[in-house]
Amino acid sequence: MAIIASGCQLVYKLPTRQGNVIEQKKLDQLEVGMTREQVRFLLGTPLAASPYDTARWDYLGYYRSPRGTEAERTVSLFFDGDTLARMEGTTPMGAERAVETPDLEAVVEAEEKALLEAEREESEADGAILRQEDPAAPGAP
Repeated sequence: MAIIASGCQLVYKLPTRQGNVIEQKKLDQLEVGMTREQVRFLLGTPLAASPYDTARWDYLGYYRSPRGTEAERTVSLFFDGDTLARMEGTTPMGAERAVETPDLEAVVEAEEKALLEAEREESEADGAILRQEDPAAPGAP
């Protein structure tokens, strides 16, 4: 009976990802002086690129984990002609220049680890309940 009741409490929610997928390993490869084509190859098409100001590309990423933790990140790239002149928001948290939001890939990894840990703890708790209810189980009172 305990197994049926505990199974009803498990509701899996899908993670929500919107905008650009911003990976730190790709940002680490960016260098001032790269062409627009090289930047687009690394990061893909920017989410926000104004037809009136072609000198700025903005990559916007949002992630919400199944547990409700949210992370968002904005990376702005500035061009001088066809070459990358300046970058903002490319440094991960904890580095010399802090960014308001963490790397989305790190958040996803941490949330998956926390979810697996919670599932493991719940299955151990269910096993303890079953051992208490089954008088034939070894170690039952």
